[in-house]
Amino acid sequence: MTLTPYGRSTMLWYAAGLVALIALLFLTGVNPMVRYGVLIIAAAVTFLVLNFFRDPERTVPAGERLVIAPADGRIIAVGPVHEPAYINGQALRVCIFMSPLDVHVNRFPVSGRVGYLEHVTGRFTPAFKDKASEDNERMLIGIERDGVRILFKQISGSLARRIVADVTVGQQAVAGERFGMIKFGSRVDVLLPLSATVNVRINDRTLAGQTVIAELSQSA
Repeated sequence: MTLTPYGRSTMLWYAAGLVALIALLFLTGVNPMVRYGVLIIAAAVTFLVLNFFRDPERTVPAGERLVIAPADGRIIAVGPVHEPAYINGQALRVCIFMSPLDVHVNRFPVSGRVGYLEHVTGRFTPAFKDKASEDNERMLIGIERDGVRILFKQISGSLARRIVADVTVGQQAVAGERFGMIKFGSRVDVLLPLSATVNVRINDRTLAGQTVIAELSQSA
């Protein structure tokens, strides 16, 4: 199982804590039944941590006008919204909710130049709530291609406390390439021109870098 480098620091801290816990269990006079019970729980948590930071390879569909899912998860909302930060007007929003069991590595949904980057502090309410898009801590990333602006948001959740976005303004984004992650449950919103055709519906499942969620119009 390939693990993402974005989780390296978290996994190192976890490993150090696990070693300290095991040493404590065996160097103190803990009841053997308690000791083995704690070890079983630690093994289960270790599996969940490794599962969370997995980073599978994906086959990116070819097509200049395709919009690829930036996250694994479930579609929880599709529809028009007003977007004042980068698109400055009406946009078509597709929301993907990631549970703690989903792959959390994020990928660029389209190719183009990164023209906007903003980190917004906020709350940590459940990411599936509609207001989480505006209330929660989030990272806004805007991409411009052929004069068209596309925005996507990494949004924290009630468990997510760390957004990782290895992105700089001016860099060339490539659809399907990894750029970051959100640790322990979250959501990603993609905001597109109203002329885009959405290919997913509510409750559909997506795979980052593989599922086509929309298609831009010929003029985009």
